[in-house]
Amino acid sequence: MAEVMGRDGAWTFDGEIVRIVPGRDRGVNKLRQLMGEVTVPLAAVAGISYEPGKKGGRLRLRLREGADPFTQAAGGRISEAADPYQMTVDPDRGGAAEYLVDEVRNALIIEQVPSGPADRYLMPGPDVPRTVAAGDGTATFDGETIRIQWNWAVEGSKKEAGPQQFTLKDLTGVEWIPAAGLENGHVRFHVRGSAHNLAPKLAPKHDPHCLVLWGLEKETRTTALFLAAILARLPHPSAPDPAETPAVPSPERVTERAAERAAGRTAEGTAGAAPESAPPAAETADHDALLRRLRELGELHREGVLTEEEFTVAKQAILRRF
Repeated sequence: MAEVMGRDGAWTFDGEIVRIVPGRDRGVNKLRQLMGEVTVPLAAVAGISYEPGKKGGRLRLRLREGADPFTQAAGGRISEAADPYQMTVDPDRGGAAEYLVDEVRNALIIEQVPSGPADRYLMPGPDVPRTVAAGDGTATFDGETIRIQWNWAVEGSKKEAGPQQFTLKDLTGVEWIPAAGLENGHVRFHVRGSAHNLAPKLAPKHDPHCLVLWGLEKETRTTALFLAAILARLPHPSAPDPAETPAVPSPERVTERAAERAAGRTAEGTAGAAPESAPPAAETADHDALLRRLRELGELHREGVLTEEEFTVAKQAILRRF
């Protein structure tokens, strides 16, 4: 196991996971301490580096785009010191840092981990419930429902609209613009079917689906965790649109078709063939049964009963059940 420990925290790598634990020193950024221990699977890593310096170096872990909901939510909006995937290395721990970097890089090569974007989140989001206190109100998220309560600083139009409540199913997106200089920032929830989504958009102080941000440090870190928790539970940005995704036959149906061909008949060529039946609504998630199914499909593919396309479709469908 490779390990680097210091005042800023500890990183370890066991061949499969990079485990990051923030330090407890008062100089460690509060956002990193709020996040606590972070475990990064090797499949989510795009690269790692160590930058030596006279007064200590810096470890940097680069994740694959789309692999981590926190990075998706906070990218470019938090300071370098708040980044949980960076750590200051004490001057006498440079050798250990270089060794850890080499171990992770070698593992990436051996496991042939792609460095390109991920098509699903490979890391979980922050635990819920989550709360963010903004300039004119407070939003809470319990894993399913977002609720907004206004405070004394809210503008009249928002106050008249009253408290807001909507579920994840109602959301089409979330927009976070940090405060800059004397300009306030905001978090805007895009709610399906809402008239407030129509252009021109209401100013944040008048939009009942929008929180005004004053740019306080505490506000920034709670906003980052709040939005990461939401994004982790929304469909991945790379997920296909269900309306545009063609129906895929179940692995069971692919096997049935292969068996029919092996017996010298096909679904199309058999006179009076019965129409295809829908796959069962509830399918077993037992790993032994799934492994048996994979072996069966492999044998049918090797024997030439299954085409390459049918084998790939069936195999992917089974692997998604693990």
